[in-house]
Amino acid sequence: MFRILKKSNKSNARLGVISTPHGDIQTPAFIPVGTQATVKGLTVDQLKQMGIEALLCNTYHLYLRPGDKVVKKLGGLHKFMNWDRPIFTDSGGFQVFSLGYGIEHKTGKLAGYYHNLRPFIYDSKNKRLAKVTEEGVEFRSHIDGSKHFLTPEKSIQIQKNLGADIIFAFDECTSPLSDYEYTKKSMEMTHRWAIRSLNEFKKFKRLNSETLNQQLFGIVQGGQYKDLREQSAKFIGEQNFDGFGIGGSFGSSYGDSKENMRKVLDWIISFLPEEKPRHLLGIGGVDDIYEAVKRGIDTFDCVQPTRLGRNGSALTKNGNLNLKSSKWLNPPAGGPIDKKCQCYTCQNHSRAYLAHLFRVNEMLGPILTTIHNLYFMEQLMKEIRSKI
Repeated sequence: MFRILKKSNKSNARLGVISTPHGDIQTPAFIPVGTQATVKGLTVDQLKQMGIEALLCNTYHLYLRPGDKVVKKLGGLHKFMNWDRPIFTDSGGFQVFSLGYGIEHKTGKLAGYYHNLRPFIYDSKNKRLAKVTEEGVEFRSHIDGSKHFLTPEKSIQIQKNLGADIIFAFDECTSPLSDYEYTKKSMEMTHRWAIRSLNEFKKFKRLNSETLNQQLFGIVQGGQYKDLREQSAKFIGEQNFDGFGIGGSFGSSYGDSKENMRKVLDWIISFLPEEKPRHLLGIGGVDDIYEAVKRGIDTFDCVQPTRLGRNGSALTKNGNLNLKSSKWLNPPAGGPIDKKCQCYTCQNHSRAYLAHLFRVNEMLGPILTTIHNLYFMEQLMKEIRSKI
């Protein structure tokens, strides 16, 4: 399923191919996030024209709406979305955090960043919507407040019904504000959940031929703590997973989060089998990707490029461009986002037009900027692969 084609003689970077029943993924690769079976605002044809080879969909959200059993009856995610290329699904573990300590601590994957989920039940006391136990996670839907219980076994069952090519073991993503003791306890539970996920996956492979083509990745946790990260990488790396995800949070404060992410990768890479692919969960900043590739990461997923696009921020090699600014309406400031960019947006529209669309709240503005941002990411990965 994974072939290493070339290794860098300057770092741990490697050029490879992940093979799936729905096609190959050239690595290193950025995997856009289609949370609810869609990359917001874009068609599958637009994604293909950019060269996107794979997408990642969200287990938690698709379980709630329209339901994994509904998706299965409709032929699985590929037919449901009309996407005939590889699909990843996460385990739902990130929502364990975002609905739990993410709300209580008012933080995100990187401390200092908080994305308000606007949950159905939310008050000034930052009431959590998820309760973690050894058996699994009881949570209340952010949509209607209904109660649900998610276990490692159920996560695998949901992902089997969705029919993704690459799925993940159930885990708990700890808060960047969690202390050592909680992070250790959570990591050890995540290891037990990993074994339960693996056993459930093996059971399905014995009983269901359609599962034979799915690949299961285990997830390394351990927060910002060196000894815990090493323990987790060693334990998960020794299990019979098809590949590995690096999850959790990086850093106790925003200022050191990026540095800690690099340290974590330095700590753990040697414990993960070289012949299997490595995925960095939820990280997609340009500088982060460069540093992670150097350390041996093969694939990435992140909502950042599409979320920035919807909010009027365009990615460029010189930093993000605020397209909501009125200065772009004054010639000659209103040329394309990037004169050298070959994306549909830059070839057909100006900064002035995009600024106008955002200022009058037209939906085309977010669509055009998302097209540019994903094209930018795809070209970035092509450039990285060429350098390797």
